[in-house]
Amino acid sequence: MQTGGLTMWVDMMRDNRILVGDVGGTHARFAIVDTSEKPLRVGQRADLETDKYGSFQPALKAYLAGARAEQPDAAAIAVAGPVTDGRVHFTNSGWDVAEDDLRAQGFARALLINDFAALAYSIAALPASAFHTIGPEIEGMSDEPITIVGAGTGFGVSCLARYRGRTVPMATEGGHMSFAPRGNDQIAVLQLLAKRFGHVSIERVLSGPGLENIYAALGEIAGRKSQPLSAEQISEQAEAGDAACRAAQDMFCSIYGAVAGDFALAHGARGGVYIAGGIAAKIEPYLQHSSFRTAFEDKGRLSYFVKPIPTKLILDPNAAFLGAANASLEFEGDTQ
Repeated sequence: MQTGGLTMWVDMMRDNRILVGDVGGTHARFAIVDTSEKPLRVGQRADLETDKYGSFQPALKAYLAGARAEQPDAAAIAVAGPVTDGRVHFTNSGWDVAEDDLRAQGFARALLINDFAALAYSIAALPASAFHTIGPEIEGMSDEPITIVGAGTGFGVSCLARYRGRTVPMATEGGHMSFAPRGNDQIAVLQLLAKRFGHVSIERVLSGPGLENIYAALGEIAGRKSQPLSAEQISEQAEAGDAACRAAQDMFCSIYGAVAGDFALAHGARGGVYIAGGIAAKIEPYLQHSSFRTAFEDKGRLSYFVKPIPTKLILDPNAAFLGAANASLEFEGDTQ
């Protein structure tokens, strides 16, 4: 009886909250997850612009000051970059942060996790309503790997390896693999971008800046002199019927599908390919009617392998938060 009372007292005293983050090249998003509730509840979210802060720590302090809540014992931050020995250098912002920095700021438990690995953690926890299917309605194989890809400020890739009831999330830097063009138009774009960048990665064509690169390259190929447009402007004008912008966005969608299919092959992702990142959600109707799925399935002798694989868009804006919280709970004993 006394032991049970002590356990209840310890549970009552424990802080069940986790400060979670989703930090990339454009935004530093923070929230607090209450793990005592099932399903997990995300609250006190704030989206900060990275260019308003010189480094990660001032952004986090600004969030905590604005949240007006007692600092949780634990922090789990999903970050856009490779995490090595508990430290990350952000690929598209120049920021640095380490788990030791978070501990020095008063968090008893601290975890940095690649943002797409966090998304991999979130997939099983999200309801069916959190996804929209791109292409045919297909059920993936429940015990097979899944792939997560996403274009935003950069291009992220991760895999949830699944085998006989075991799951392991795998962060990758797949967005920096070499772009493999399909057809003469894409080859011409690659040749122009190679003159500018040298190595042309997937991210150079599948990201916000990537869409701008495609638009500019197609204009140069066509001998067209036009003002540079932002990715948002290209998408808006493509929706409005502008021919040059539609050509750029059509190529973007086709490359997106081909790359998603490549990673489905690389990961053996017969459980499904899940699409994250801000761009796909913004252009979903366009993506649905584009050649995305055709390019996804166009894998020659292995087309039969990818055709039964579902492609689904992640809609839940809190997916990375939930994934980071679940990762923190799983690794709780290792983050002291």
